[in-house]
Amino acid sequence: MPFEQSVSWWCYEVRGIDEKDLLREIKAIGYSAVELVPRHKFSLVRDHGLRIAAHQLHVPLEQGISHPKYWDDIQRQAEASLRMAQEWDIPYLICFSGNREGLDDQRGAENAIRHLAQLAKSAESAGITLVLELLNSKVNHPDYMCDTTAWGQQVVSAVNSPRARLLYDIYHMQVMEGDIIQTIRDNHQWIAYYHTAGVPGRHEIDASQELNYAAISRAIAETGFGGYLGQEFLPTADWRSALREAFEICSV
Repeated sequence: MPFEQSVSWWCYEVRGIDEKDLLREIKAIGYSAVELVPRHKFSLVRDHGLRIAAHQLHVPLEQGISHPKYWDDIQRQAEASLRMAQEWDIPYLICFSGNREGLDDQRGAENAIRHLAQLAKSAESAGITLVLELLNSKVNHPDYMCDTTAWGQQVVSAVNSPRARLLYDIYHMQVMEGDIIQTIRDNHQWIAYYHTAGVPGRHEIDASQELNYAAISRAIAETGFGGYLGQEFLPTADWRSALREAFEICSV
């Protein structure tokens, strides 16, 4: 398999699944990492032989790099997050555009470029890759600015740092714009991380939903991608079977 697969912690935490049971199953299936794990759970993850693939650079996602009024707080959070990532060998930190709040997209992009360029310099020194997440503003994150591939690509390409890339969330971009495989082929050089989930509903990535994840995974592999594809769906039935099936579908 040319790329690694990880599991988003929050999708199972919300169901109250036993943590050790979850981690044992993740490891047994063949996943190499988990992501978005609370800081106080880091040691537990490592004790189960798994890596922490990604964490947030800053929160909340509604207050992001497109607005100067949040820059000082984001910078403070970023300094702490970069130190944490180095300490725990976390290769990716997720950053967010934030909501529009009445700001037009072009001015928001200009602001985001300036701020991400500053953050990328620190990330380069730390050896950590920042990934700007693409989210849908139609269903899950109303008013979020980085809601199209074109907007995200405009920002990271202008920053032009190997440590500033996109987190291409397949679920979110199917909701917003579709044309997933061609978009990946056209923009893969700007993408350092992928997320999955079924459409509609954000559930299992099996045949009950509209995306062909086997074909999508092959397209990702054909670009030479060697990072992480994070399973970020909310299982509706047996979570063990869902995780195993997802891993097999995306193993190309």
